[in-house]
Amino acid sequence: MNIWNGAGRRIYLQEVGTRDGLQAESVFVPTTEKIALVDSLSRAGMAKIEVTAFVSPKAIPALGDAREVMLGIERVPGVIYSALVPNVRGAEGAIVSRVDELNLVMSASESHNLSNLRMTQAQSFAGLCEVAALARQASLAVNVSLSCAFGCPMDGEVAQETVLEWCARFIGEAGAGGITLCDTTGMAFPTQVNSLTRRFRDAWPDIELSLHFHNTRGMGLSNVLAGIEAGADRFDASLGGIGGCPYAPGASGNVCTEEVAHALQLMGYDIGVDLEKLIAASKRLPALIGHDTPSQIVKAGRRLDLHPLPRDFEVIRERALSREI
Repeated sequence: MNIWNGAGRRIYLQEVGTRDGLQAESVFVPTTEKIALVDSLSRAGMAKIEVTAFVSPKAIPALGDAREVMLGIERVPGVIYSALVPNVRGAEGAIVSRVDELNLVMSASESHNLSNLRMTQAQSFAGLCEVAALARQASLAVNVSLSCAFGCPMDGEVAQETVLEWCARFIGEAGAGGITLCDTTGMAFPTQVNSLTRRFRDAWPDIELSLHFHNTRGMGLSNVLAGIEAGADRFDASLGGIGGCPYAPGASGNVCTEEVAHALQLMGYDIGVDLEKLIAASKRLPALIGHDTPSQIVKAGRRLDLHPLPRDFEVIRERALSREI
């Protein structure tokens, strides 16, 4: 597969900034602004938007308005509206709020699972199987995001066999229709991504696979391309590159949606996204969260966003031409 020539191949970009990004912020973005942000992403053509998380407001105050946001957004045909749910109570709230998909989270690392979710992996799996059963009753899609699939900041390497065993259990026992392999703390590297993606695709060619990368060590876009080469076609990304993990000091945000979209579009991939609308949405973020974002596309513009000539350009040219004469 020639990854350098997309030749119209369809790649699906899935926005997680409205959940993964905003939950990491110290400020509360007003509900109306969250709704407007989601609506702008819908109109920009994102394939899926993880709108929010149905979690305890005490645990994550930034997303305490999950129900109001989910019920207030515009539903654009073709866009999947997802929400993270940690337990049955969260799933019940998400179901009555008209989500399209429940996103369940567990870590491939026992240490990270205990630190992040305060449960053993066995406890998490049992609870998420209950949530999956509730989703089936409501005829809702279930996606499982497996954190630390490419490494754990406390345990180090996570064996691919371990990751694939958990995938097998979630697909076979919980009935998950989608799996997201998450590089939660930016430890993934391209050859590793390529290998794990190929092994997953070989085992479950019909299961929807998403890859979720952080750009902590500057390999985010390289990892996306490695995933594409191995057959992946769905990628999580965060508007402005916001987000992070509290258990990885120094970790930066997710791969930046507009940066990934810009690169893939230049390479000829069909991403189904209006890049201009995406950039406009990203430019709204600093005023909402109170600080700059990592987005280089917002800072520098697109490749062919040209700059004006110097004011004295004609004088410079005249002098240059006179020297030739």
